Amino acid sequence: MLVLTVIGSDRPGLVELVARIVAAHGGNWLESRMSRLGGEFAGIIRVEIAAASEAALAKELSGLGSQGLTVVCRSTGGEPAPARRFAALDLVGHDRPGIVRDISQALARAGANVEELTTSCESAPMSGEPLFKAAIKIGLPEGCDVVNIRRELEQIAANLLVDISLEPLDAAVAG
Repeated sequence: MLVLTVIGSDRPGLVELVARIVAAHGGNWLESRMSRLGGEFAGIIRVEIAAASEAALAKELSGLGSQGLTVVCRSTGGEPAPARRFAALDLVGHDRPGIVRDISQALARAGANVEELTTSCESAPMSGEPLFKAAIKIGLPEGCDVVNIRRELEQIAANLLVDISLEPLDAAVAG
């Protein structure tokens, strides 16, 4: 099992290029998250591949540097994550430095894991001022007190003048 990180100047065909190389080495593209940000293409991909083929795939992918694409490969054990509960945290408010830092610090103190994080900055509908939005999927450790996390996040929200909602997702689910 490999996890690949990919970054380079965005242009058509980047995904196809990586997918072609993965397939040529017998790899199976399992999941990915990819995005164009500020003219750059960035992605993370999980690939199932025979251990004997990992090194050859990694070598060919590292050769894409000559085409302006940086690929880092990391071999993983593929062990399933421990069972945990999940919650969705949504945030919206006027943009200001430190929002992600303050929220992630509170989550780290509680032992919660950021499973997915999506942020954006948009113009507010009426005022046109920068509006920051975040959607975070959080993995909660066993025995985690969601009420205390919610209370701390609400205090941070009041200090930052943002709106926060924290809602439990499924019951315990194996990752």
